[in-house]
Amino acid sequence: MGSPVILDDGWIASCVGFYCGKNYAVTKFLMAHDSPDPRFSAWIAALDERHLATLTLPEVGRALRALSSCYVERRSRLAEGAALDGAGKRAAFALFYAPLHFQTTAHILGELGAPQVREIVDLGCGTGAAGSAWALAAPSARITGLDRSAWAIAEANWTYRQLGIRGRAVRQDLVRAPLPARRGLGILAAYAVNELDDTARATLLPRLLDAAARGTVLLVVEPIARRLAPWWAAWESAFLNAGGRADEWRFPSRLPDRQRQLAKSAGLNPQELTARSLFLPGRGGGTADPR
Repeated sequence: MGSPVILDDGWIASCVGFYCGKNYAVTKFLMAHDSPDPRFSAWIAALDERHLATLTLPEVGRALRALSSCYVERRSRLAEGAALDGAGKRAAFALFYAPLHFQTTAHILGELGAPQVREIVDLGCGTGAAGSAWALAAPSARITGLDRSAWAIAEANWTYRQLGIRGRAVRQDLVRAPLPARRGLGILAAYAVNELDDTARATLLPRLLDAAARGTVLLVVEPIARRLAPWWAAWESAFLNAGGRADEWRFPSRLPDRQRQLAKSAGLNPQELTARSLFLPGRGGGTADPR
């Protein structure tokens, strides 16, 4: 093994979905949505009770630092589940990255016009955070979460219960899972496609595009760092050619107190949430504000 890579906060941030710089633009959406949903606040409090029952804050902070570096130094191990290979990393993911993914996805959906769907399939759902953001924005929707990790599935189902969301998560390989295609259905792949290998991504893309051609709304969300995703250009071109859109997002951070404490404990200082997305409204599917 070679010498360890020295990671500065800005580089880690661009890889995992936030930015630690001093300047940012306050978007209209965040200005209009400054007060958190009480369900989100209650979920954050419940996460504390669930994951800090047996671990201390410094322990989770150290695990968070290790988890962040995993996305930079050891990306080849992500498909093997390296990001969740210990209790500390699992707690760090649930306590820190899940709320960030929820907030970022909620902001993106707000900018896209919160596509209204009746069903959501969340590919690589993790703890269910990003999919829950869409489900809360489309109150009548029922969600199905798919993930290979048994721990993630249990956590996602717990998240749905905490947030009062209809649906369930099941253990399934997102590449092999049947992809329904119809109007009123949304498929989300948030922070999941980048963890697939090239063969799996090549298999998934045409299946997603076929679903969109038959009316399914598609949303893909990933960290903003292009160096970690050489595959993005091909996916972006495919979505644009199919009538979709590609965006890069920067939102001022509104982290709850606990998540700010964890960031500080891990030596991080997120001031801006960042992501990029691909969106296809589907033929006769959801709507998005034109740009």
